[in-house]
Amino acid sequence: MTGSAGTLPTRLAAGAAAALTVAAGLGARSAATGAWATYAGDALYTVLVVALVVLVAPRLRPVAAAGAALAFSCAVELFQLTGVPAGLAAHSRLAPLVLGTSFHAPDLLWYAIGAAAGWAVHAACRRARGREGRGRRTTTTAV
Repeated sequence: MTGSAGTLPTRLAAGAAAALTVAAGLGARSAATGAWATYAGDALYTVLVVALVVLVAPRLRPVAAAGAALAFSCAVELFQLTGVPAGLAAHSRLAPLVLGTSFHAPDLLWYAIGAAAGWAVHAACRRARGREGRGRRTTTTAV
């Protein structure tokens, strides 16, 4: 396939992955408490960012998508050192969900775990799609 039509299945899968990740994050928040819920949320935050990166740039290699998501997640965490996200949280319900409110160094590890998980899923999907594409090709032989 040429053009953007070949990226449609990837975009659809990334959109579905993003929706499932949001559902998993909300489920973790409502079903669990304490450190587990917090760290699961941190990892899932980065998994969501991987899915959104792939949604926007479906041809991006898995390592690049995961690296971009990890860089973004770490930048958001470091931004919390400025106090700006905490100030925005006082005026918005969405701001603390997207930007957090306070810096917590262990979050950086969980972002890396989320990026690794996102990379693994994206890479597996790409490999499966590659096998699927090779299986559809037919060859003709001259007799």
